[in-house]
Amino acid sequence: MECDRCGRPAVHYAAYSGAHLCETHLQQSVERRVRRRIRSDDLLPAEATPEDPVTWLIGLSGGKDSAVLTHILADTFGEDPRVELVALSVHEGIEGYRDESLDAAEELVADRPVRYVETGYEAEFDLQMDNIVEEDPWDMAPCAYCGVLRRDVLADRARQFDADVLLTGHNLDDEAETALMNIFEGDVSQMAQHYDASLAPLSERNGDGTFVPRAKPLREVPESEVALYARTADIPAHISECPYASDSFRGTVRDLLLELEEDHPGTRHSIMAGYEETAQFASQNRRSEDSGPSGTCENCGAPTDRGTCRACELRATLE
Repeated sequence: MECDRCGRPAVHYAAYSGAHLCETHLQQSVERRVRRRIRSDDLLPAEATPEDPVTWLIGLSGGKDSAVLTHILADTFGEDPRVELVALSVHEGIEGYRDESLDAAEELVADRPVRYVETGYEAEFDLQMDNIVEEDPWDMAPCAYCGVLRRDVLADRARQFDADVLLTGHNLDDEAETALMNIFEGDVSQMAQHYDASLAPLSERNGDGTFVPRAKPLREVPESEVALYARTADIPAHISECPYASDSFRGTVRDLLLELEEDHPGTRHSIMAGYEETAQFASQNRRSEDSGPSGTCENCGAPTDRGTCRACELRATLE
C-alpha cells in the first residue's frame, strides 16, 4: 500500500478513517493531534511569558505513551521560554518491570531540554507493589492499589513543583476504557470528576489551587499509532505490559473494546465523543448542586468530601 499523501510505502492503515500513512505522515498526524489538544485544552495561556512561564509536569513512566508525549512536548516546546518542562518517573516496586522502563526514561531525557526527577513507592511510602500484592489487605485488584498510590505521588509532586498542569500519556484506548468502566459501573459522579480533573479545558475549571489540573494531550491518538510512532521515530521506550494488569477490570474492558473496534472501526472515537458530552453534563449538574468535594484531607490536604482521602486511608492500612 502507498501513503495517501505522498505515494511512499505506507506503514499504517487507520481503519477508522480509511487513511494509509507513511512514517513521516503518521508522525505528523500524531504531532498535529497533540498540538491541537494542547490548544483546545488551553494548556498554554496567553498570559504566559518568559518572565512568568507555565510549568508542565509530565508523568514519564518510560513506556511508549509517556515517552512519545515527552518527545513531542520537548521537540515542540523545549526551546519555548514560556514553558518549563519537568518529567517525573515513579518506580512502583515491581521486580523485573519498572527498572527497564526507567532506564529508557533516563535515555530519553538525556539530550532533551527537560528536567528529570525520579522517585518511587519505597521512597514515598516505604512500600513496594510486589509486597502489597502478596499481602492484599483489602482483597482488591493490584491496579486498584497502584492507581491510588501513583495518583497520590503525581499530585503531591505537582504541588511541590508548583506545576500549572500535570500531563500524562493516556491515549485514546485508555480513555475509552475509562469511559466504558464508568458507564458499566453507572458511576455518574465519577464521570463528572473525570471531566473536571482531566478532560475540560483549563479555562473552564474552577480549582482552588489545592489540586493541580491534569491534561492528556494523546487522548485522540489510538494506542497502536502511539506505538508505531515510537518505533518509527526511534524513541527510547520500554514496551511491555505490567505483570499485574491482567488481573484488573480494565483488562476485561480492554479486550471488549478491541473486539468492538475491530468489528466496527471508529468505536473508540464515538465512545469518547458521547462520553465527554455526557460527563460535561454530569459536571455541570454537580456544580449546580454543589456536590463536589467540599473539603481537604486532614492528613495530606488533597481535595476530598471525606475527612481522610482514599490514598491516605489505603496507606494507613498498608502501613
